[in-house]
Amino acid sequence: MSDVTVKQLAETVGASVDRLLNQMQEAGLPHSKDDEAVSEEQKQTLLAHLKRSHGSEEASPRKITLKRTSVGTLKTGQGRTGRNVKVEVRRKRTYIKRSEPEAESAESAAAPEKVVSQSELERARIHDEEQKRQAAEEQARAEVAARKAEEDQRREEARLKEEQEKAETARATAEQSKANKAPVKAEEEDPAAKVLEAAVDAQVKELASERGGKRAKGKTHEKGRSEEPHRDGKGRRHELSLKSDRRGRRKATPRVRVEQLGGEFAPTGFIAREVEVGDVISVGDLAQQMAIKAGEVIKQLMGLGVMATINQVVDQDTAVLVVNEMGHRVKIVHEDAIEQALEKSLQVKGEGENRSPVVTVMGHVDHGKTSLLDFIRKSKVASGEAGGITQHIGAYSVEMPSGRICFIDTPGHAAFTAMRARGARVTDIVILVVAADDGVMPQTVEAIQHAKAAGVPMIVAINKCDLEGADPQKVTNELLANEVVPEKLGGDTQFIEVSAHTGQGVDELLEAILLQAEILELKAVKDAAGRGVVIESRLDRGRGPVTTVLIQNGTLKLGDMVIAGENHGRVRAMLNDRGEPVKTAGPSEPVEILGINGTPAAGDDLSTITNERAARELADFRRGKTQDARHELQQAAKLENMFANMGDGQKRVLKMVLKTDVRGSLEAITQALIAMGNDEVSVNVLGQGVGGITETDATLALTYGAAVFGFNVRADNRAKAILEREGVDLRYYSVIYELLDDVKAALSGMLAPEVREEIIGVAEVRDVFRSPRYGQVAGCMVLEGMVLRNKPIRVLRDNVVIFQGELESLRRFKEDVGEVRNATECGIGVRNYNDVREGDLIEVFDTREVARELA
Repeated sequence: MSDVTVKQLAETVGASVDRLLNQMQEAGLPHSKDDEAVSEEQKQTLLAHLKRSHGSEEASPRKITLKRTSVGTLKTGQGRTGRNVKVEVRRKRTYIKRSEPEAESAESAAAPEKVVSQSELERARIHDEEQKRQAAEEQARAEVAARKAEEDQRREEARLKEEQEKAETARATAEQSKANKAPVKAEEEDPAAKVLEAAVDAQVKELASERGGKRAKGKTHEKGRSEEPHRDGKGRRHELSLKSDRRGRRKATPRVRVEQLGGEFAPTGFIAREVEVGDVISVGDLAQQMAIKAGEVIKQLMGLGVMATINQVVDQDTAVLVVNEMGHRVKIVHEDAIEQALEKSLQVKGEGENRSPVVTVMGHVDHGKTSLLDFIRKSKVASGEAGGITQHIGAYSVEMPSGRICFIDTPGHAAFTAMRARGARVTDIVILVVAADDGVMPQTVEAIQHAKAAGVPMIVAINKCDLEGADPQKVTNELLANEVVPEKLGGDTQFIEVSAHTGQGVDELLEAILLQAEILELKAVKDAAGRGVVIESRLDRGRGPVTTVLIQNGTLKLGDMVIAGENHGRVRAMLNDRGEPVKTAGPSEPVEILGINGTPAAGDDLSTITNERAARELADFRRGKTQDARHELQQAAKLENMFANMGDGQKRVLKMVLKTDVRGSLEAITQALIAMGNDEVSVNVLGQGVGGITETDATLALTYGAAVFGFNVRADNRAKAILEREGVDLRYYSVIYELLDDVKAALSGMLAPEVREEIIGVAEVRDVFRSPRYGQVAGCMVLEGMVLRNKPIRVLRDNVVIFQGELESLRRFKEDVGEVRNATECGIGVRNYNDVREGDLIEVFDTREVARELA
């Protein structure tokens, strides 16, 4: 390359001429002007000076180390007993740069001293520059490779650290589950572990020999975790390290890590799990589903501003945030998911067919509802009812020339409000029976309210029109006052005058029912899973639980698995309302079914379910919810009673065990009994059920001092013997009036008597004397009644009570007397009171207790 001037060199390197001249003078070059020539040797001298001044030569790396990590998998054993071992091998290579004096000394030592020509020197110089350039390029490449290797190493160390932390978490979970097992020493491992260690050792030796160029002897170090008190040896960690005996350039330290959890190798990578989150979930359950420590979840909650312990619950939104923050998948699970699955399986598809109407007969007690239905059915049902009143719901099907009608008879007594409301919910048409001689009564108004609340059309049947005192127009006017308007007055309600005794108007009533059903266009899908509602249930001695069901949609078949409320079972037998066995029951058909494992509550939905397992799970779920709700109510009642009794003394409770023949009567009586109590007395039904009184019921009553009430049921011999021997009160009833009246009388007797005051006499103070024996004595005149010595008194001043106490003495003419009558003077000494003044009134009164009655 030809020489250049200082100015040209300054333009080439991009620096000013003055700065370049200063640097050249600092380097010892004789340049002072910009037009002086600069040779190649001078350039090299300037370049060396600049490197020394900037520290490039000293800072350049003299040694470069390259590291590489490779991961492999080694399988030991055969078949399902084999195990995969993760083998991690790290390699390191070091490059050392020799200095120029060393290189020159080596060249001088290698070459003999001789005299060279100018051309040979030039070629040597060019060769030397080429070597320097190649060395610089190689150095730059080595620097880039070193930086990349260092970054890779840092990333690998971070990844290994993260994997180690996850493995530690997994092992901690396993250690907690194996807390009751004794520790196992590392020397007592099974043969499979020894084979695994030998195989890993051989693999490490082979890798070391391939990379090092010769066989290196491996040294295996086992670092167990058996020092923890509750480990069984399966969760230990093995670390195998190999150090070659090469010095300076290479030092290979491959490491093998074995993670063992529950007999299987735990994955070292992060696993995103699906976490089921309900309405609420505890911190411990949330951590268990994510397979992490509860402390990590608590730490995450603290970051969200929620302070919770491992046993506390968090809401669904908070749990979803925690799961998403920790990288897992969320699966929202509703508490009633099993109920939703049942509803989805019962969805009806297809076109509906015309079905029979369901008619509920409602009205006041003893207005002739059952008698009217009896005339329609051509049977005597009312004669079998105790007291002539209906005690439970009856469902009957009647064949008409123009179609079938299903009738539901409901009780009219006030205690059966819930049963009437239930009948209104399941019906299509309501027949409101009103006696022509009695008019609209309280239960009649209640039936109207139930029908309007359910949105069910009504047909008014004015019964007992054959009696002399019948006044249908009066009934119409009273119904108008309750917003029931007949058709002839512009309303939408049909009024039919009937007589259950003579049959008058019954045909018109049936025609009105069919006309109303045709207007409603009642439809149902017959070819579907059976679904209905429980009308009544009872416990029969010979047949077990018997449930009366009204099918609302689909077809119920013999042998179907059904669930009703908290009970389930398979339909073993089906009887229609006439007692005939049937194999199928379609929409609007009432049937009695046998096979359910209990007596479901009246009003519970009955549904066909796929299998027994699903039915059992759903029944247990419903039973648990009912039990939780009952427990909450009991706890709330305990708290309320505790605060209520803190000031007024303990509340008196009538304890009883109630058994009835059917479920509907049990529900009605229980609700009526609970409503009887007040702040002082109440009824506590300790045990209730359907069926006869058993030994268990008698033992329960004996233990808690309760009375036993049986409604249309009797006690068996064992129960009767216990009750008679221990003197426990046992009462039988067949009419609900008598039972409720007896309980009301018992509660009235438990009420604290009312204390009433009666003023016996009033005396006016005319003068005040001082007595050495009695102190202050008031001379009085009896104005009203009489003054008795042994009765309490009050002292009134200006008609205001200022003192209440007792008499110290009562005298007349210096004689002690027991009483002083009206218009008589006397001397009165008041005990512990010395401020009696002239003009005060002394009032004598008496207290007496009056028995109270429960309202």
